[in-house]
Amino acid sequence: MLLILFTEQEQAEIWQDKTGDSKNNIAAKDRRIKKLEEELAAAHADMLAYVHEQEAATEELQSANEEVVSANEELQTVNEELETSKEEIESTNEELTTTNQELQTRNDLLHESYEYAEAIIATINEPILILDHHLCIKSANRSFYNKFKVKDKETEGALLYDLGNGQWNIPRLRELLEEIIPKNAYFQNFELTHIFPVIGEKIMLLNASRVIQKTHQEQLILLVINDITEAALLQRKEKERLEKDIVESNLYNQKLEKAVADRTAALARANESLTEKNIELERMNKDLESFAYVSSHDLQEPLRKIQTFTGRILDTEYESLSESAKGYFSRMQEAAKRMQTLIEDLLTYSHTSSMERKFEKTDLRLLIEEVKIELKDALLEKKATIKAFDTCEADIIPFQFRQLMYNLISNALKFSKPGIPSKITIKSKFITGRKSGNEKLLPDKKYCHVSVSDNGIGFEPEFKERIFDIFQRLHGRSEYAGTGIGLAIVKKIVENHNGVITATSELNKGARFDIYLPH
Repeated sequence: MLLILFTEQEQAEIWQDKTGDSKNNIAAKDRRIKKLEEELAAAHADMLAYVHEQEAATEELQSANEEVVSANEELQTVNEELETSKEEIESTNEELTTTNQELQTRNDLLHESYEYAEAIIATINEPILILDHHLCIKSANRSFYNKFKVKDKETEGALLYDLGNGQWNIPRLRELLEEIIPKNAYFQNFELTHIFPVIGEKIMLLNASRVIQKTHQEQLILLVINDITEAALLQRKEKERLEKDIVESNLYNQKLEKAVADRTAALARANESLTEKNIELERMNKDLESFAYVSSHDLQEPLRKIQTFTGRILDTEYESLSESAKGYFSRMQEAAKRMQTLIEDLLTYSHTSSMERKFEKTDLRLLIEEVKIELKDALLEKKATIKAFDTCEADIIPFQFRQLMYNLISNALKFSKPGIPSKITIKSKFITGRKSGNEKLLPDKKYCHVSVSDNGIGFEPEFKERIFDIFQRLHGRSEYAGTGIGLAIVKKIVENHNGVITATSELNKGARFDIYLPH
């Protein structure tokens, strides 16, 4: 700030003439100096006053500035408070907007739910009534109007008992409906039969329960009517038919009882006949045992004598016999030998059926080894090999199963291909009937499966059943020796074990025998 002061000064004395007195000159100078000093002192005083005024003004300005700063700080605080209030208001506004949107969404959902419920009720086939606590009809669905041939104007707002000239004023129905709201009761499948003037007789099942509208605090009754007229009439017809069937069934039962009595009498007669046949069978078995005894002693004794005497004649009289006589004696000896073999096979077959069956858990490998030792010479002659894989222990009659293995291996050696070493493979394992592929076996039962296969001459597939028949031969006696009883004995032994045996073969491709023994 710049302050300019203007003061009034006296006009300077005019310099005296240079030729004036010097003393006067000095006095004038002194006066002037004194005057200047006075002016300077006055100026200094003014200056001091100005400085004081300036300091006071500065203090006032500083105080005013501090007040302004304080006011500015207060304004800043107020501004911050306003900003905070603005943010709170904006946040509250956003919350209100979100709440408003949620309320709108809920209102829309509520409206949709109401429309959805209305659509469901409208499309339900069963007639539905909604009653207020005075049992006046608030609304009904389309099925009610269509079923009972009434209009909405005459229905809505009307008392249920006044509807249709009082046709719904039924004491039992009234009693049930009037207990729903006060006792929070309900009823289900209340059967009602009524004759309506327009639609005739109807049989209905009524269901009712209380419904509370929380918003309006109103209690309503939902009444559902199920028309079962057709089903009830059909049930009546079914009942009548059932009663008729019961009468016919009783008559049939009487006939059946008579037939059962007749059948029982016939079975009794059959049992008597079976008993007689069993007695006869026992007698035949005894005769068979007698035949076996005769065969083993009385029939074989002449054969042994024929063989003995024929042998002696050939040994002692061989040189004196003619060639034809020698041939006759040789054929006689061979025939006697065949006859003895046949008798022995018949005895074996007979004993297979009549001997006691005592089952033991036996390792099949041991039986196979015993048979290999017994057939050692035949195996060497045919250059045969027997391979036994994975043999298992099975519940068998040991001496019978040994005979079975002996017959099958002998059969494989007998029908081997000339000049080709015989290869016999024996396998055994446990399987279920389902995995065997054999329809004669029970699917879920466990069996010991024994297979014996060879590389012999085989046979035609059509003979796979016939080869097990007694005395059955596929080749002439001149080609292959034997009586035709060996495989029949094998089948009989398998049957004694309650098992099944099958044969599989092709001509010149070997044969395989599969045995299934129950485990």
